[in-house]
Amino acid sequence: MHNLLKGKKGIIFGALNEHSIAWKTAERAHEEGAVFVLTNAPAAIRMGNLEVLAKKTNAQIIPADATSVEDLEHLVEKSMEILGGKIDFVLHSIGMSVNVRKGKSYTDPSYDFTTKGWDVSALSFHKTMHVLYQKKAMNEWGSIVALTYMAAQRVFPDYNDMADNKAYLESIARSFGYFFGRDHKVRVNTISQSPTPTKAGTGVKGFDGFSAYAEKMSPLGNATALECADYTISMFSDLTKKVTLQNLFHDGGFSNMGVSDAVMEKFE
Repeated sequence: MHNLLKGKKGIIFGALNEHSIAWKTAERAHEEGAVFVLTNAPAAIRMGNLEVLAKKTNAQIIPADATSVEDLEHLVEKSMEILGGKIDFVLHSIGMSVNVRKGKSYTDPSYDFTTKGWDVSALSFHKTMHVLYQKKAMNEWGSIVALTYMAAQRVFPDYNDMADNKAYLESIARSFGYFFGRDHKVRVNTISQSPTPTKAGTGVKGFDGFSAYAEKMSPLGNATALECADYTISMFSDLTKKVTLQNLFHDGGFSNMGVSDAVMEKFE
């Protein structure tokens, strides 16, 4: 431990169970000296075991629907009250596609499902930053990070409408990041992680296949949830104060590969 976040205060969205990247990030933030609140939708809290993480990290849980501006306003106000001041870091680790859950194909979706998934997975990031920005809740040189996946740039057929959601999420990070940086000296970035066996990840059809493919394509192999948490901690720390508006690939090199020897062996 290096006390990288000593004295810093934060909000961590989306921890569900010990496989979650948000869960691992909370554990690492605690180890590095941060204090924070944990939040998730009430239904997600009932599904997971967030109380275990809260006890382990001495954090309080504030239920909030991230698609509700009213809930987010309460979350931010209550967080500053509990933590005793403005926020230094925020992790947005939220994603959900109703079309994927219901087995609807990309070419034949329910558009009501599409809208719901977009609201949860992408627009919630804008709403979160809107509330933080309007309330001037972030300290200068604070850091806001959202988790994404490279299906925002390349075609992964079974990733369905989540690919569109992630593309929109990354655009929000750049656009809102400009204003947050200009007006409040806050940095905003996305981390594009390897396929990771989280609750959301394993819900995608064909997950095991493209996870194995990415492992063989990446010169360093897939990045784990804990390794992503470590990277996220570095983005919350003062060591990355001038990094903003970036989509940062954390994928063992997969994003720059055309083909690898290991993959070619399958065809020769």
